[in-house]
Amino acid sequence: MKKIILILFTLFLTLNIQAQRSRRSSMGGVPQTNNEPTDKEIAKREREMEERKEEYIDNFLSTLEADDFQKHIIKQNINSYFEEKMALFKIQFEHSIDRKAAVKELDDTHFVELQELISENDMTKLMEMIKGGFDEKEVVKEKRKRKKDKDD
Repeated sequence: MKKIILILFTLFLTLNIQAQRSRRSSMGGVPQTNNEPTDKEIAKREREMEERKEEYIDNFLSTLEADDFQKHIIKQNINSYFEEKMALFKIQFEHSIDRKAAVKELDDTHFVELQELISENDMTKLMEMIKGGFDEKEVVKEKRKRKKDKDD
């Protein structure tokens, strides 16, 4: 009797272990390896980010009332702003307050010369965009709607 209980217990334990192994392998239980990206993957990701940034800026520029020359200058300023902001984030500050102050200083001073060149309404939109208030989804929807109306 004891042998039967011992055999049943062993059988139950073995089946339980097998079920867990098959479950783990079906859930993508690939052994963890070093997941550091290669140089090729890093370059691809940087290229995709640059393309996405250009698309974002172009979508923003389409909302402005400025002419093509003004939009070109605004685009150059926005690109240099993003480069300077990324450089700030790469710098090691002792305190996060120092980083916030540096970003605020950049926000306040970078677009000063544009105030003379563009309208007040466009300047307001630009300041909202750098603070994260630009809703790109609305612009994309409007572009699709115009394209669909044009095709019909």
